Amino acid sequence: MLFDTHAHYDDERFDEDREQLLASLPEAGVGLVVNPGITVETSRMAVAMARRYAHMYAAVGIHPENCHDFVPQQIEELRRLAQEEKVVAIGEIGLDYYWPENPPRPLQQQAFRAQLALAQELDLPVIVHDREAHGDTLEIVREFPHVRGVLHCYSGSPEMAQELLKMGWYLGFDGPITFKNARRAPEVAAVTPPERMLIETDAPYLTPAPYRGKRNDSTYVRLVAEKLAQWKGISAEEMERITWENGRRFFGIL
Repeated sequence: MLFDTHAHYDDERFDEDREQLLASLPEAGVGLVVNPGITVETSRMAVAMARRYAHMYAAVGIHPENCHDFVPQQIEELRRLAQEEKVVAIGEIGLDYYWPENPPRPLQQQAFRAQLALAQELDLPVIVHDREAHGDTLEIVREFPHVRGVLHCYSGSPEMAQELLKMGWYLGFDGPITFKNARRAPEVAAVTPPERMLIETDAPYLTPAPYRGKRNDSTYVRLVAEKLAQWKGISAEEMERITWENGRRFFGIL
């Protein structure tokens, strides 16, 4: 079975067929999915879906693109949601310096640190978004050495990957590794042991080749596993087994 460790089924692109799609995933070979929130509201939606489907789990958090109105009181709501039985991480949190209209960097950093502190307090792993903010991301996560995490859709250098791996972190691999212009990804995969790899879709985004341009969903995560297996010189079935166990271990799903 496959474990899609990062998908956003709260997204409006699933409004027409969400129930049917989620119910069908186990038959399609996807045995587990983690849905991270990106706001307080989508975190609530993730929790509600996790309650409804046995194979769904939730993470709760505020994405850096969505922290314009961040105030410390929001941490209290995330703390409350994190008490739910099927909440397995704090996320999606982090830094995004790509879009000029994103919240100011100091505010992003404040929200990031506050949520890392919450994860440390609750002894939960974190799901971290890092876009064009590699140096600051690494510096801030180093401030929380007792927090374990995954760098979602990893886009940094092999050298940064090695630093994260030394800290006990995992790396998330998504559809872009299947693109023809994926140059850095093979180098990152080469330095990453299979037991530290998580496979993700980021559905409905980042659809892998040859379906690029279509709405992504968890059934396409097998293409990510197949590409990693090819790079690591093992069978797709072995990579599927390894990443299934990795995801369960990382999120504490027994």
